[in-house]
Amino acid sequence: MKLNPIYTEITECQDCYKCIRHCPVKSIKVEDGHAKILVDDCILCGNCYLKCPVGAKKIRNDLPRAQRALQEHKKVILSLAPSFVGEFPGISPSVLIKGIKKLGFWAVSETALGAQEVSRHTSQILKKAEKGVFISSACPTMVEYIRKHKPQYSSYVIDHLSPLLTHCQMLKDLYGEDCIVIFAGPCISKKREADLREDLLHRAISFEDLKNWFSQYQIDLNTLSGDEDENFVPQYSYDGASYPLEGGMIRSLKMQNVALPDNQLMSFTNVHSMAEVLQNLESLGQKDPLFLELLACEGGCINGPGCGKTSGTAVKEKQLLDYITSREEQLSLYKPCSSIIYKRKIEAVTQRSFDEMEIRKALNTIGKYESSDEKNCGACGYSTCRDYAAAFLDGRAEKDMCVSYLKTLSEKKADALIKSMPSGAVIVDAEMMIIQCNRAFAMLIGEETLAAYETKPGLKGASLEKILPFTSLFQGVLSEEGVLADQTFHLENKIFTGSVFTIEKNQAVGGIFQDITLPWVQKDQVIKQARKVMENSISTVQQIAFLLGENAAQSEIMLNSIITSFGSESDQESDD
Repeated sequence: MKLNPIYTEITECQDCYKCIRHCPVKSIKVEDGHAKILVDDCILCGNCYLKCPVGAKKIRNDLPRAQRALQEHKKVILSLAPSFVGEFPGISPSVLIKGIKKLGFWAVSETALGAQEVSRHTSQILKKAEKGVFISSACPTMVEYIRKHKPQYSSYVIDHLSPLLTHCQMLKDLYGEDCIVIFAGPCISKKREADLREDLLHRAISFEDLKNWFSQYQIDLNTLSGDEDENFVPQYSYDGASYPLEGGMIRSLKMQNVALPDNQLMSFTNVHSMAEVLQNLESLGQKDPLFLELLACEGGCINGPGCGKTSGTAVKEKQLLDYITSREEQLSLYKPCSSIIYKRKIEAVTQRSFDEMEIRKALNTIGKYESSDEKNCGACGYSTCRDYAAAFLDGRAEKDMCVSYLKTLSEKKADALIKSMPSGAVIVDAEMMIIQCNRAFAMLIGEETLAAYETKPGLKGASLEKILPFTSLFQGVLSEEGVLADQTFHLENKIFTGSVFTIEKNQAVGGIFQDITLPWVQKDQVIKQARKVMENSISTVQQIAFLLGENAAQSEIMLNSIITSFGSESDQESDD
């Protein structure tokens, strides 16, 4: 069984859910915190690969197999996508062909020749059509998108081979079935075409693979000189070279004398917008034929996932247009394909549906009991909480993916933990405003502060300067990353022992205090016990403050470890 053309390197996945967020069909399943691709749902658009911030999404490396083909077969032809113009700027076709032949290829041919043949066959259909909607089969990703996720429009897709597979068929007709075809271009979907139609296409590699191949063989295209006899076989393309551009196929159809008006020839790019493009499509084509050219990559194939990112869309489009206009139409040197019909069966993805009760139950498990609890923040990768709940019920999402739920849970645990501490604890910001404190701290300060705490637990937003006379110690520690430990503080008739410490430099400071003037406390016990409690409490408060502003999932783990630690200490002290 072949590896899917896009896959996840599990050890590198960082559970950021960015791949889910950018997948137009949500063909991702999170399992044990790692995002895996659902092969049967995937349309190979490459968005997850492009957006993964740590490179955990990988494109299957077919370069070694392509290289092996040159060792095992004599007649290996490279089918070169027309968007090569933007990938090798300043390199003439003759120089590029010479470089490719140095790799061991028998010949180089333009994939655009297959595109021209697709245009010819499509034009014949449109010239005869009186009505109906016709969707191009030129983009394999869009064909998969429609057949898998919008099956109600499958009948609109023209049953033609893609331009690449048509080109492969042409080359085998011309040079014999023993010739081997390898593709180089910007599209990941071509790898699946190779997997499905090995009788036509042996392997598909990206432009980056081709560049790496040149590097391995120490071939510098900039130092090569082109020869006049280095040409594409059987000839260079003409109108088919425009296919990588938005509206490029329509341009080619018009050159094939398709006389439909512009309002019956429409082009759209960007797979993310296709749901809206196709909505209510069945209402069109009732009286006149309508042709739709749909490309998954925004701006066309010149922005495919296998392209380099050194130039913008405008630059690459201008380079390709210049290349196209430099060509002149030639008499065909090859026999046109008699048929390019290809009725590939693609199973539609079964979408499970859930009733309101099931959705509400799933939402309740992540603390969302009311509509107002549904933040729809998108942090889990899904647009709405209800979409996430459906994915959770479908087994594609995990409970820990809801960041707002984990954050709330962590805050509650942190709040409970700081409140249960025997020492007085307080955390303040750079303005000396209280972020959090516990009841023990309010009791230490006095009845007035305790009354304020009972009214507003935590005293968030209260000014520390109005409560403590020694806030200058907090301000002094604020700009340092350290601890002012085992200090003695005086407040009216009370004596505190405590420590002030940095939580985040220039942002937050914490303090832990104990009253050593209580009559039932023996001095030697206080000093011994205070030191022990201080060491644990400082670490605890620093971790709690850190957790409140950091990754929720990590916070959950750390809080549980803190609680376990405190529980162990309490048990040990009770045994003593």
